[in-house]
Amino acid sequence: MWHRERVSTEGPRRSATPPAAVRELATGRQVCLAWENEDALTFEVGEGPDRCFVKWAPAGSPLDLAAEAARMTWAFAYTAVPRVLGRGADSGGSWLVTAALPGHNAVSPRWLADPRTAVIAIGEGLRAMHDALPVTDCPFSSMAQDRVAAAQRAAAAGRLGTSDWAPEHRELGIEGAITRAQNIPSADKLVVCHGDACAPNTLIAGNGRWSGHARPRGVPWTSCRRIDADPG
Repeated sequence: MWHRERVSTEGPRRSATPPAAVRELATGRQVCLAWENEDALTFEVGEGPDRCFVKWAPAGSPLDLAAEAARMTWAFAYTAVPRVLGRGADSGGSWLVTAALPGHNAVSPRWLADPRTAVIAIGEGLRAMHDALPVTDCPFSSMAQDRVAAAQRAAAAGRLGTSDWAPEHRELGIEGAITRAQNIPSADKLVVCHGDACAPNTLIAGNGRWSGHARPRGVPWTSCRRIDADPG
């Protein structure tokens, strides 16, 4: 059974009929669209103890759901993130299946009506995550040097464009921007960060306390990465 309910959107609306892979995973259970953006659709499947979420990205999407699954699996041992139940891919796209966590995200109607509680919960959740995820054991890196190197590889392969850059950056050109980015200050300290810390990615329980970190948005879930912290 397909219901289009509880939808949060970013960008232009598009068809959100569950792909064949999602319908097969649902095995007859109710399917609700939970989140959509330009790169992926996230569906809520089932109810009660069997409730789960299926994130589906069409073929050609920039999302790497395998990398997202790896990071979520690592973080699950230390903090409240969804448990990975499975993933797969076919000619139409790829998908990631995760268990449900309690609560609703911080941009749900309940918490939009109580922004003070939501902001406190978001802050407490991120603080708890930073305290829990161990830097020394983090197998993922997003150091500034790594990001510059990745940009250089993308530029050399012709995969880096400037059309969506801010005007002050576009005028630098790709080579000029990379040159400027290579001026990397020394690290104040290393931390493990969410990578996309925003209100939709914090879940809040009925008591107003954070209950977990979700990853419904379109870019890869990079919550377990090593970065250079800004001094101060």
